[in-house]
Amino acid sequence: MLKYDVLIVGAGHGGAQAAIALRQAKFSGSIAIVGAEQDLPYERPPLSKDYLSRKKSFERLLIRPPAFWDERDVTMLLGRGVVSVNPAKHLVETDRDEKLGYGLLIWAAGGGARRIGCSGHDLAGVHTLRTRADADRLIAELPNVSQAVVIGGGYIGLEAAAALTKLGKHVVVIEALDRVLSRVAGEPLSRFFENEHRANDVDLRLNTAVDRIEGVGTVSGVRLANGEVVSAQMVIVGIGIVPSVGPLIEAGAEGGNGVAVDAQCRTSLADVFAIGDCALHANRFANNLLIRLESVQNANDQATVVARTIVGNGTPYDAVPWFWSNQYDLKLQTVGLSMGCDDLVVRGDMTTRSFSIIYLRKGRVIALDCVNAVRDYVQGKRLVTEGLAIDRCLLADTAIPLKDLNAS
Repeated sequence: MLKYDVLIVGAGHGGAQAAIALRQAKFSGSIAIVGAEQDLPYERPPLSKDYLSRKKSFERLLIRPPAFWDERDVTMLLGRGVVSVNPAKHLVETDRDEKLGYGLLIWAAGGGARRIGCSGHDLAGVHTLRTRADADRLIAELPNVSQAVVIGGGYIGLEAAAALTKLGKHVVVIEALDRVLSRVAGEPLSRFFENEHRANDVDLRLNTAVDRIEGVGTVSGVRLANGEVVSAQMVIVGIGIVPSVGPLIEAGAEGGNGVAVDAQCRTSLADVFAIGDCALHANRFANNLLIRLESVQNANDQATVVARTIVGNGTPYDAVPWFWSNQYDLKLQTVGLSMGCDDLVVRGDMTTRSFSIIYLRKGRVIALDCVNAVRDYVQGKRLVTEGLAIDRCLLADTAIPLKDLNAS
């Protein structure tokens, strides 16, 4: 049986960064990364953006070149998933019937794409977009696609819609709620992106429920709750993820929608940490609610916290969240979390397609959504980190740089 001083489950951003940060911190013990995919760690956000639109090759998505891992003495155990954890014996078992021992376990397994539960979900031509293999299957089918239906108006769905539109496909987006991005953004930003997609000939349907996906063997259309059938040769389902924490919960770890961790990302199991999309943690930028953050920033920053904790230089996780999305020629950059806001300020003219939306809670800045407004994004981070109370009129005045604003 192989045993490692640190065993990392998950070869995504968090798992890769944990290994990188450990070596940067001069950790000299053995490290192995177990990954369910055959690929070395790669960037996932471009899958629905530049990779899908064929602007980037897979090699450009690699987080580090292949030789890097050998040079840092990081063992890659790819093409296998962990199916059970035995915390008492410090063992994991893989789907290859392997047993791997660990001194410390870092769970960075992320999550799997949430499947739609309706009839027809398993037809050929119905896709999720979470892995390189997902994207490659989708790309391979594109030559035979004239119309695609995207189910879900979140970031993944809208990014996929933009990419397919630029590839000359007609796209129908179906969103069950009354606006896109409803879980992550205020109404002005939702309406802005709805207008942009419609201006690019996307058929965007709000307040629309799916009854089933139709086809014989292969998808032919999507039947809506009102009885209408929208024809399609491809369906992309983008309705969120399910955190991959089953083996930890079965082993007795606290959690549910994710695995619960403390400020150093420790789970309730001895010598087991969890980071990234699957880590349920108290976050001060969410008013100290328990949340999971599905972002590269969160995965990387939590990985660094764990590495420093392991080498005896630990500090609590307290990083300001940030996200981004590219759609058409629009770059959306978000800092902070807008959940719980009770007011917002639009900074700039939205018709110019360069503006920011600043979110407030009890008069304090909690988040910014910046569209083609990099300066606001960079300068606004301080306002969020410090939770400053700034006069609304000053926030709205584009003649005043955000870096010059201080608490009133």
